[in-house]
Amino acid sequence: MTCTPGPNNALVMLSGARFGISKTLPLVLGIAFGVAVQLFAIGIGLNQVFLALPQLQFILSLIGTAYILWLAWKIASSGPLNIELEQKPSMGFLQGALFQWVNPKAWIISISTIATYFALNHHVSDILYAALILMLVSIPCVGVWAVGGLFLRQYLMKPRFALSFNITMAIALLVAVLPATLKLINTHIGT
Repeated sequence: MTCTPGPNNALVMLSGARFGISKTLPLVLGIAFGVAVQLFAIGIGLNQVFLALPQLQFILSLIGTAYILWLAWKIASSGPLNIELEQKPSMGFLQGALFQWVNPKAWIISISTIATYFALNHHVSDILYAALILMLVSIPCVGVWAVGGLFLRQYLMKPRFALSFNITMAIALLVAVLPATLKLINTHIGT
């Protein structure tokens, strides 16, 4: 799931195109660390908090959706690549790690992994191993999107291509997260 299009990979592709692989690497590592911490937290009991307080998950989903909508707008309206203006990435390690807490796709990965692969009486060490494996797998799976962005760099300097690309990435970001968010909202409104 970490290889498929979604908010993390859209950000990494854009960062790879705008800033290159070396400046995007902290973002990739932050994402990998963030999803691992999130999986571990859900595995050791955060899921129980959400079961007890479903409003909390709903509120986090609304905050995440608002952030994703804002991010999609920023991506769609970012314009063509200008190498002289692109000095440092907009997101680094810490931002990549923290982004997982508002990233609906990351929540889906973590919750579904715990629900599918772990019994109710699992050991904390099992969750820790799963989190470490997820982190190690995520680095190349997310990192390949930075390489894709770097490949597109020369085309993103052209206004027409950049406009099409930016709008496509914004739409891909929305398509990756909105269905799950709408389902959660519908579930909360319907209850």
